[in-house]
Amino acid sequence: MSGMKRRQLWGGIAVQAAALALGLVIIFPIVYGILGAFKSPAEFSAYPPTFWPESFAYTRNFRDAFARVPFLRFGFNSLVVAFIGTVMRLLFAVLAAFAFAFYDFRCKNALFLAVLATMMLPGDTLLVTNFLTVSRLRLLDSYLGMAITSFVGATQMFMLRQSFLTFPRELKDAGQVDGCGDLRFLATVLLPMSKPVLVTLFVQSFVTLWNAYLWPLLVTNSNHMRTIQVGITMITSFEDTNYHLVLAGVALSLLPSFLLFILLRRNIQRNMTGGALVG
Repeated sequence: MSGMKRRQLWGGIAVQAAALALGLVIIFPIVYGILGAFKSPAEFSAYPPTFWPESFAYTRNFRDAFARVPFLRFGFNSLVVAFIGTVMRLLFAVLAAFAFAFYDFRCKNALFLAVLATMMLPGDTLLVTNFLTVSRLRLLDSYLGMAITSFVGATQMFMLRQSFLTFPRELKDAGQVDGCGDLRFLATVLLPMSKPVLVTLFVQSFVTLWNAYLWPLLVTNSNHMRTIQVGITMITSFEDTNYHLVLAGVALSLLPSFLLFILLRRNIQRNMTGGALVG
């Protein structure tokens, strides 16, 4: 084996080892949280602390968590907010990306740069103005009030616009010659061919909105409109932190994200592979 091939081999091993170490660091809190949901209070107070629970048959934490807060109601609220916000966000992103990719109009590049500039703006800086707007519209304690601030996303616009640019304009021109309008071309040609990108953005947006905490907390006053992330914090109290119950609630909140990824993983992998090939 030549010296260059040996260096390439060891370089690849080093990259793989670093990626594996980084992956373990990222996934460790998730694994520990799921395992901790099956631990009894005595196991949490044991010293030295244990990583594995004594038995996965200990499900009292889940029963006690359901007894303390209405997780089914909170999960339904989170599901409605995440679904509405994700669908509307992708709808606006598709229309905006189609315009930026296939139309020519004045200040097109400047407007697109303005959209990209909003990606650098922290969301917390808009909390006060968004709350005042939602309250004036009398949308507090409503699904629309919790979801309306997520209807427009610059990241989704950018990703879809880059995907649409890979399609030749001649394809759209040929469709117009055959009487295919813009909306028909978008619905019957462009979107089906962009399915992997759309699925990836759907999962990313849904998980982000499902895990939202601060905004749903601000715009809801009644308990029956709380989301699941807010409901997890309602398990604790000043007298008792109830780590085992909190981790049980966290494990329950992770289920929809895992199921969504398992169901749509093939399209996500196809999008990652396609992006690598294009690059």
